[in-house]
Amino acid sequence: MKTIAKLLCGAALAALAIAPASAKDLNKVGISVGLLGNPFFVATIKGIEDAAKKINPKVEVTSVSADYDLNKQVSQIDSFIAAGVDVIMLNAVDAKAIAPAVKKAQAAGIVVAAFDVSAPGADVTVMTNNVKAGEEACQYLVDHTGGKGNYVILNGPASSSILERVKGCKNVLAQHADIKVLSDDQNAEGSRDGGLKVFQSLLTRFDKIDAVFAINDPTAIGAQLAAKQLNRSEFIITAVDGAPDIEKEFASGTSMIKASASQDPYVMAGQSLTMAADVLAGKKPAEPTVLLDPKLITAENLKDYKGWTAAR
Repeated sequence: MKTIAKLLCGAALAALAIAPASAKDLNKVGISVGLLGNPFFVATIKGIEDAAKKINPKVEVTSVSADYDLNKQVSQIDSFIAAGVDVIMLNAVDAKAIAPAVKKAQAAGIVVAAFDVSAPGADVTVMTNNVKAGEEACQYLVDHTGGKGNYVILNGPASSSILERVKGCKNVLAQHADIKVLSDDQNAEGSRDGGLKVFQSLLTRFDKIDAVFAINDPTAIGAQLAAKQLNRSEFIITAVDGAPDIEKEFASGTSMIKASASQDPYVMAGQSLTMAADVLAGKKPAEPTVLLDPKLITAENLKDYKGWTAAR
């Protein structure tokens, strides 16, 4: 009997040695996104919820909108810590200033997973290759303007995704000496209203524009509204997202917006949650940061595009 007891005791100790000391189950998830009014973030939340329920059908998921306000997002993270969530899914509204909040959550034993944009110190990150998205969107402009002319970049909030899209665009434009960038520092806030307001001002300021790169689809649609209001149509517009509204623009056959480097928010956010659950369970990911390639969507290839609202 003593021999059997010793064997059982040894087996139990071995099991304890194999199981990570910090391993936890996924019971509560908190999500903070940039702006819930953007359908992109609606799709990310759906992706996270579906991925979480595959792991634990009874998981509690709470989602909130930071409205691109850093202080509001920091307060939301404090609330998630107080609520005892296991994972915070973070769409950081500021690429650097969110760092102390991330550290505070991790010190409380919470796994922090970034999606769409990076967050300094996050345990895992999944996002679109935004440099490539900016390159593809602006290469389209170059190809359709003969590599010359007056360009405008409609910029946005200082999140990593937007900074990288603009960087990718400039990588392409810098290869063409006959391209003049009239403006690249105006923050259109990543919204339709912002794109309308900022581009109205730029159209009044500049008499001749050949091409416009907007950092996302809502900004591009706002810019197109501004152009129509001021009876301007001498330029083409490209953007990033592949949103449902852009699909309608391409299908119309009359849009000034000609291409958008698409993202898959459902897959992106869901994959980030799955990786976060692995970390929570004590499994270290082989690569903590995953970049997903964009695909340039136009009127010509729209029929082959599986958009944000497609059945999953």
